[in-house]
Parts: sequence; C-alpha cells; structure tokens
Amino acid sequence: MGTVYPFPDRTSPAQVGFERAELNRIVDLYGRAVAAGLWKDYAIEFRPDCAAFWAFRRSAERPEYRIEKRPALRHKQGMWALIGESGQVLRRGHELGPVLAPIERRLLKLVGG
Repeated sequence: MGTVYPFPDRTSPAQVGFERAELNRIVDLYGRAVAAGLWKDYAIEFRPDCAAFWAFRRSAERPEYRIEKRPALRHKQGMWALIGESGQVLRRGHELGPVLAPIERRLLKLVGG
C-alpha cells in the first residue's frame, strides 16, 4: 500500500506563514512591479521563526527586496521588515502597509513620472 506518516506533533514549533490578506497585499505589489518592469521573479520562504517574500530583478541575482514577517519581534520593534539588496534593514514596523510604502512610492514615481 502506501506510507503512513504520523500526524505533526503540537509540541514542535509551528511554522510561520503569511495570512491571506498579507499575502494578497504583497502579491498585488509584486504584480504592479512586474507590470512596471522592475521585478521578474520571486521566492517565498517559510521557516519556524520567519516567513519571507523575496523579489528579484533577475532570477540569477540577489533579491532586490526581502519582506520578512518575524512574529517573535511583534512586541519589540515590529514583526515586519523590508530588507534591501545588500542586507540592510530599510524599514521595520508593526503594520505591513508602512513597511511597503517605500516600494509603493517608487512605483508611483515610475508610473506617474
């Protein structure tokens, strides 16, 4: 027959993920950046301590931006972080909207200007 896998143990640390509304907002931003010609590829990473969305100009390069959700930092500096290409933290906060604001402003300048 087949292989029977045990049900996951609740004592092990849960994997961090994005909620539907959060992922919709990030993917909407990604779609607008693709339409503007800024990004061409993405990756999503889920680990026990964080979830990350990576946006690439070209798939062979380092990501231009990394959007991270770290719930362990929820009560300290905010669980959301926008990290640049060289690894510097560009923006950190408790809400997703203000963290994505620098990218959205850049898109508005490209489309409007």
